[in-house]
Amino acid sequence: MLEQVSARVWVTTSPTWLTTSTVVVDDDGACLVVDPALTPADLVSLQRELTDRGWHVAAAFSTHPHWDHTLWSEALPDVPRWATPAAAAACTDEELAAQAARDLPGHRWDVVGGTTPLPPDTTELPWTGPRAVVVATPGHAPGHASLHLPGERVLLAGDMLSDVEVPLLDDGPGAVDAYRRSLQRLADVVAGCDAVVPGHGRVTDAAAASHRLAADHRYLDDLTAGAEPLDPRLGDQRVRAEHEAQAARLPV
Repeated sequence: MLEQVSARVWVTTSPTWLTTSTVVVDDDGACLVVDPALTPADLVSLQRELTDRGWHVAAAFSTHPHWDHTLWSEALPDVPRWATPAAAAACTDEELAAQAARDLPGHRWDVVGGTTPLPPDTTELPWTGPRAVVVATPGHAPGHASLHLPGERVLLAGDMLSDVEVPLLDDGPGAVDAYRRSLQRLADVVAGCDAVVPGHGRVTDAAAASHRLAADHRYLDDLTAGAEPLDPRLGDQRVRAEHEAQAARLPV
């Protein structure tokens, strides 16, 4: 299940929407789990594999307040599950559970939501493992943040820099400009990384991530100009529907 992308970083990918979960492992086996997903069976399997490796979950981080990034399970221990203050406050647990029931029905979820807000202006996660820098990347969802592991030369991009999804925008005002600024911020981080992990899609390197950055800028340019984007990611029916919905929301 888990694939190693650096000395201390491992990733597993669910076949549903190519949703990734990332595990950062300290020398003593303590783990930081980022965006664990996607089904209850996935979460149970993740915990089983961590136990089999002799690792233990010490903390978690949710990159943003969409249900598939705020999941937990009774199979996993009760640990801090950090999110930015804006992300933690954006949706109630009931709203997130309703989203999950709508988007992926038929599952009995243990925990959806329940994240712990980081103190305001926190720039690094307060855990004892590899340094994890919180990078504010708004535009996709309130409080969206990526996680940079400089010692590992790894970027966990949340729902950005995907090879399977176009930029999906927050419903709030100014989302396009915020997303563009986030892409510019990520470009500086990507240049110093060996591995980039999107929330949905395939792990890649800095060179390919730079191509994704350019594709995302082109998509936003076409979207705001009212032009039809020539983007292969729109071949997926779900992504096409999301694109058409957000194109309809933009002011004429």
